[in-house]
Amino acid sequence: MKEQSCRLFKRCGGCQLKEPYELQLEWKQDKVDHLLSGFAECAPIIGMKNPYRYRNKVQHGFYTNPSRRIISGIFQSGSGRIVPCESCMLEDTQADRIISTIKTLMQSFRIFPYNPATGNGLVRHVMIRKGFHSGEYLVCLVTSKSMLPSKKNFVAALRKAHPCITTIVQNVCTNPMPLTMGGQEFILYGKGYIEDTLCSKRFRISASSFYQVNPVQTEILYKTAMEFAALTTEDRVLDCYCGTGTIGIIASDFCREVLGVELNGSAVADAEKNADANECKNVKFVQGDSGRFMEEMAKAGETVDVVFTDPPRTGSDKRFLESLVLLAPKRVVYISCGIETLARDLRMLTKNGYSVKKIQPVDMFPHTKHIECVCLLTKR
Repeated sequence: MKEQSCRLFKRCGGCQLKEPYELQLEWKQDKVDHLLSGFAECAPIIGMKNPYRYRNKVQHGFYTNPSRRIISGIFQSGSGRIVPCESCMLEDTQADRIISTIKTLMQSFRIFPYNPATGNGLVRHVMIRKGFHSGEYLVCLVTSKSMLPSKKNFVAALRKAHPCITTIVQNVCTNPMPLTMGGQEFILYGKGYIEDTLCSKRFRISASSFYQVNPVQTEILYKTAMEFAALTTEDRVLDCYCGTGTIGIIASDFCREVLGVELNGSAVADAEKNADANECKNVKFVQGDSGRFMEEMAKAGETVDVVFTDPPRTGSDKRFLESLVLLAPKRVVYISCGIETLARDLRMLTKNGYSVKKIQPVDMFPHTKHIECVCLLTKR
């Protein structure tokens, strides 16, 4: 592995660590040990063989310079300003090329970036998603208005330049915040989504659906979660914060029944389609709050053997944790993307009848300070 350095390190803010990769892993291991070793021994962090170009989701913004030339770049962390960038060492190379072509086509078709100060212009940002195994590419143009001039010619020119693009959509967003998406969407070419394989299961990926951005490490993360769960054919499983159903569908091969709970209705719809595509007959998805759902299950006298929980970086709220304790599953597999909130939640669970048995950190985001962990808890 050849170490790389980025000339935009201080300006962009997307990366927070610039030390050689082995030193980054040592720093992350020390942080995990410091925060979590009081609960159980922390296994050595699982890093990447090649910690570059791992992002299968790329988002760039645009602006017009004083010479009326369109510039593309990355939104600066914390400010929303666009830092000119043609190629990022974390992003998929082909995605960067597609964005460069979009910028050129915008100039020639006179489709200009949206300017929040004046309200003029059209394109807010562009998002590219790649299917790691399928090789399919999705292009999403996020615009301030539904009208897209010369869209047929624009789409034809983009597809001619990049035949790997299998679908193109336009998302209309009126929210002034950068990188946000709107509720109105038009399919300009293809099916409106791409597909990819994860842990031998097929999943559809739309512009708005949540899907982990590092496919190599996601396989390791989810396989570790399955190993920790030690599922049997008699187990009933609850998948909280289930999103588009990835964990529950992977788990369905090893257990009797899976219930998935997710607050986002469109994610539940995608989860049901993913279950159908994988012919999963023992999986059911429910739209609702995970904490409230567990509370109602416990009051109705229902039980589950294993709970998977993959909350946002803010961790689980108090009601969720109290409901989890009330439901009292035999095993809890907690997948965390924020170890500070994981430590907080483990303190509460260990005070209420659970023991931490295993902790496995995984480096999902090389060159950043983020650390993912899989943690196994068992009922005492």
